[in-house]
Amino acid sequence: MRVLLLNGPNLNLLGKREPEIYGTQSFEDYFRELKQEFKGIELTYFQSNVEGELVNKLHEVGFKIDAVVFNAGGYTHTSVAIADAVAAIETPVIEVHISNVHAREETIRHQSLMAKNCLGVVSGFGLMSYNMALQYCLKKLVCKR
Repeated sequence: MRVLLLNGPNLNLLGKREPEIYGTQSFEDYFRELKQEFKGIELTYFQSNVEGELVNKLHEVGFKIDAVVFNAGGYTHTSVAIADAVAAIETPVIEVHISNVHAREETIRHQSLMAKNCLGVVSGFGLMSYNMALQYCLKKLVCKR
């Protein structure tokens, strides 16, 4: 099973940015832990602050891997282009968020443009949100192969 963990803007600052919301661990350190825990999954990781690069990555992998676990960051709530790219690919996408977006700013963070095109959404469990999405991939998606 091949899964891409895809992160959008500002997630390169995990461990430094607003630790009260996002914690103190870098994503690179957490990714190493995930690779150790999920040895049955070939995990790759890509992060970009650029909307078009995220769209390009979805197009690149969207017909040849088993799943994408995607934290689009602020683009979740604003990017029609990313929502369209998620809808256009065959690979199932699981939307993840570190914070509970429904407990945050009502004016924008309560709406996800891409959720309707995703297999599911995991939100509010810190970095563990990625772990939960990967557990689903192992238990549910591997059975469909």
